[in-house]
Amino acid sequence: MVYNVTNNTFTVMDFYLDYILDLPGVKIESCTQIEGKIFLGLRIVGEGMVCHHCQNYTEQLHQNRPILVRDLPVFGRPVYLKIPRRQFYCPNCQRYPTEKIHFLDKKRRHTQRYEQNIYERVKQSNIEQIGREEQLSYDEIKGIFDQVIKQKKNNNLEAS
Repeated sequence: MVYNVTNNTFTVMDFYLDYILDLPGVKIESCTQIEGKIFLGLRIVGEGMVCHHCQNYTEQLHQNRPILVRDLPVFGRPVYLKIPRRQFYCPNCQRYPTEKIHFLDKKRRHTQRYEQNIYERVKQSNIEQIGREEQLSYDEIKGIFDQVIKQKKNNNLEAS
């Protein structure tokens, strides 16, 4: 592990942070602390994906637009993950599928485990309190809470 004192950046050449992060299919490439927040740059391990449309495997990367996603805090500090959002070209069906990230729901900006944590905390407290603690708006906390309820209902319907 290399630490650069000038900009508080770690370059991780070690699996320990990957083990602690415990997210499937990704490796940590960088760790930066800015104003008390931790930013982890991730790399997706797989080279390609199976097309959602035709089930053909492709490694033809079309574009990569990283997104910033909130995850569970570490040592009382907010954690943000910079995740590559990779879109591939499928030569079989000539479409551009976007890779699914298993710990992140479609069109969400928080990991599933972060949203589950917020949901559980709101059940024990209230939206305003958790919003203050997490520095999130009322609407954002309510959106997370409603999303988790919707997922639980869908899971119950699928199970029956």
